[in-house]
Amino acid sequence: MNVAVAVHDIQPEVLIPTTEAGPAPKRIVVAYGFWIFLLSDIIMFSALFAGYAVLSNATAGGPTGAELFNQAGVAIETACLLASSYTCGMMSLAISSRRRLAAYFFAVVTFALGAAFLALEIREFADMIARDAAPQRSAFLSSFFALVGCHGLHVAAGLSGCS
Repeated sequence: MNVAVAVHDIQPEVLIPTTEAGPAPKRIVVAYGFWIFLLSDIIMFSALFAGYAVLSNATAGGPTGAELFNQAGVAIETACLLASSYTCGMMSLAISSRRRLAAYFFAVVTFALGAAFLALEIREFADMIARDAAPQRSAFLSSFFALVGCHGLHVAAGLSGCS
């Protein structure tokens, strides 16, 4: 029996190197995703801060930041955020060293500090709106509410990941 094989029907043998392990390890993929997320956050917050800086004097006859912001309140909110960053780091260290009780403790404290920040921020927004300083009042207030509101959403997302 003669079987005619056309030259174009012959497939060259494809050799796959045995050193190929397949997709990247999960650690690499997660790290890459983290850096992409971080860079996108840097770009977004840079734009929001730039808008706030440019529009800080565009009050349209409304209240200025000096008239609106309570420095003691801002200091308390900042302290909550800084302390929550510290306790989150301590939680990560406790997880790494397999200290379960300490990890739970720091998770609860981190959550409480983040929730306190959000409660203070919501109260501050409500107070500003009650004093006729809503986002639609001026470009300055619009940029402030956008910047701080976006940050608040980040904190809320972090809290939802903690629970």
